[in-house]
Amino acid sequence: MLMQLRRLTLLFVASALVLAGCGDSAPSWKDPGGGSSAATDTVKVTAPADGAADVSTATSITFAASSDASVSLQDASGTPIEGAVVPPSSSASPASPAPGGVEWMPAKQLKYATEYTATVTSGKAKSTVKFTTMAKPSSLVRTSSQIGDGQVVGVGMMMILSFGTEIPKDKRAGIEKRLFMTSDPPQVGSWNWYTSKEIHYRPKEYWQAGTKLSLRAAVGGVSYGGKSYGEKDLTVDATVGKKLIMEVDNATKQMTVTEDGTVLKTMPVSLGKPSNPSDSGNFIVMVKNEWEWFDSSTYGVPVDSPDGYRTKVEYPQRITWSGQYIHAAPWSVKDQGKRNVSHGCVNISLELAKWLYGVTHIGDPVIVKGTEERVKYGDGWTDWELSWEEYQKGSAL
Repeated sequence: MLMQLRRLTLLFVASALVLAGCGDSAPSWKDPGGGSSAATDTVKVTAPADGAADVSTATSITFAASSDASVSLQDASGTPIEGAVVPPSSSASPASPAPGGVEWMPAKQLKYATEYTATVTSGKAKSTVKFTTMAKPSSLVRTSSQIGDGQVVGVGMMMILSFGTEIPKDKRAGIEKRLFMTSDPPQVGSWNWYTSKEIHYRPKEYWQAGTKLSLRAAVGGVSYGGKSYGEKDLTVDATVGKKLIMEVDNATKQMTVTEDGTVLKTMPVSLGKPSNPSDSGNFIVMVKNEWEWFDSSTYGVPVDSPDGYRTKVEYPQRITWSGQYIHAAPWSVKDQGKRNVSHGCVNISLELAKWLYGVTHIGDPVIVKGTEERVKYGDGWTDWELSWEEYQKGSAL
């Protein structure tokens, strides 16, 4: 699939879905066929049904109209609810709205156990429905983002959402339709169900430096399967930093660090020894710390065995879940640039590790090539191991 925005703010590309930002409480939809006459104006709200109860708090208002239409949604106290009309796909005929009619989506989750009145007006025609939302479910599931609000990330970073429960396959499309991801400037991207509890959004190519990222995960009240529902909506705004890429070549035992295409440094490295080789692959920095304890027992190797260790390591930057890092290794400086002696990590000097730690962000790409092994997909955030065509197949849509 193309960019999986599906619904709000910002146009990405001509072949992607066009999204409309949340704005006035009564935005209008214009029939592309032109104007109307009072004698022929028709409008009908098709969902929710008038008098409906137990309606999801994630509902939208769907309607059919012969011409220009405006939407008003109010709660029982008369408080207006802002929202936006969702235009049909720009790749379809402009005269063919989405199945079921035109969709208008509230800008935020509706309240539980609350009566609402929706009115759609087209010329002199008007259609009004009243409905009541569901009672608050007993099982509300948290949704969290790996990117923090206001964070600066690397050009390879995915928008990653984690769910507090496994999402059944038959519920994934409904959730994905509620994930409204935008970029400025616009860039093509796709959602991918990385696991049953995690979904990633990756651009086709690395993000452009300076890109503004914005996500509205409108999942509050959405069914997660069984008796579980999304706890609340989530919004994230972040910025992509400079295009910093670390490329490690086993043939030369060197790492080249570039920023926006300019070489900043080339540094000697030592990779995994033959009995424990480093993985080649397309990684990103997942975790950065000024120091960590490295303990082989966490990977099933006793500390007191010949290959065991428990060492305080400076400036580690993690690239796999199985324990491969870029980090300071003053004990292997004499080997760096010459031979591989590590347990699978990229060893560099303390001075260079400190410098590198100071210039990187979570999501900066790390490309390792020429080693004896290839990273297993899923060992870390290995989204860039897949071609664009393969990546799109991970979308439920």
